[in-house]
Amino acid sequence: MALRAAVLRHVRVAVQTRELKSNPWAPSGSIRLMSSHDDHLTKEEVAERVLSVIKSFPKVDPSRVTPEVHFQKDLGLDSLDNVEIVMALEEEFKLEIPDKEADRIDSCNLAIEYIHNHPLAS
Repeated sequence: MALRAAVLRHVRVAVQTRELKSNPWAPSGSIRLMSSHDDHLTKEEVAERVLSVIKSFPKVDPSRVTPEVHFQKDLGLDSLDNVEIVMALEEEFKLEIPDKEADRIDSCNLAIEYIHNHPLAS
């Protein structure tokens, strides 16, 4: 699994959509440009977005959210809340976190590390 992640990190293809005014072959008037340059998210960008998702969770006091916070111990969330946070993170970063990995994500630090190391996080 680690080998797969390492390989995917190096062969990642960034996709951008650009609007074109006069392209008769593009059905919606847009094309997709592919590039091999690495535009992977920085750890700071990931941390900022993870904290934003957690702060916006209804049962969380935003003033208590830090990168070191534990969902259950520090924020008083239960396991169902933990699942909902992981689902919100999947939606925010447009990725799918396997259940086995999702069960391990119980703090901001672990969420930040997992997403930062995920080759398809965007």
